[in-house]
Amino acid sequence: MKRKLLLEKLLLKRLLLLSIFSISLFVGCGKDSVADVQTPPITQEPVDELKGVAKQLAEADWDVREVSDGVKWKYFHFKNLFSSNQSITVFEVDLSKNITVDIPYVRSGFIKTSEAANNTRATVAINGSYFNTTSGGSTVFFRKDGEVIKTTNSGFNPFREEAGFAIDQSGKVSVVKKPATGWASVNAHSLLASGPLLVYGGEAVKQLVVEFNTTRHPRTAVGVTADNRLIAVVADGRHTQAHGMTTEELAEVMHALGCKEAMNLDGGGSSTAWVKNRGVVNYPTDNGKFDREGERGVATVIVFVEK
Repeated sequence: MKRKLLLEKLLLKRLLLLSIFSISLFVGCGKDSVADVQTPPITQEPVDELKGVAKQLAEADWDVREVSDGVKWKYFHFKNLFSSNQSITVFEVDLSKNITVDIPYVRSGFIKTSEAANNTRATVAINGSYFNTTSGGSTVFFRKDGEVIKTTNSGFNPFREEAGFAIDQSGKVSVVKKPATGWASVNAHSLLASGPLLVYGGEAVKQLVVEFNTTRHPRTAVGVTADNRLIAVVADGRHTQAHGMTTEELAEVMHALGCKEAMNLDGGGSSTAWVKNRGVVNYPTDNGKFDREGERGVATVIVFVEK
């Protein structure tokens, strides 16, 4: 009898240990998991208080540098933006200047933002849209110089490809909303789909309540203003020094920076900002450290090149 009880206890211990091990494996998987970083609770601020975001951005003592005629690079580390630490890099590009906007890419495999920027002799660059993290290549609609390189993967979440970064044949840049007729019907020489849409018609877009949007992550966004400036934002995350943003918070930032239309690009470990003669200037998180060494290979890159 005693021997039977002893065997039963031993069996229960083994089952408990096996369960704990299995749970740890499940929780720890996923390249873009947000483990080990405790971010402050996300609060829904009243609409009248959201005006404070624009005030904080306007009054911040940004480190502003003129990269070239028409291109500004700004950085500031906020200690209490959205009640959290926020490390934000902004590129402000005057589209009326002699600057070409391009989207270098790979059909399969990966290319780093820095590599694409160096190859095109860019002035500044940011990462592009979503891609297959196993084999590389875009997973969303992408047309380059009139040729459709990729259509959106079947079953892809619609809200993550509801916006498009478009370049017409003359080089004019815009952020467009996906029409009911689909991306193929949009008259753009080059077009890269992504999402969600953040600002449209001069108003911040209400965001779908799903985990992708409501969890704070590193984020990359791009938008255009009424006075023909392009605003690119890279918000760092997954670190105690940089908590990252929800898409609603990112929409408020893009709206506060003057965008009439703006869209979310790929984020997480992909979020990268690059400047000529300086290299990567934000804090990519693919290595799990708050440094500039954690750059991830992507499939598409948006570069700004002086003519």
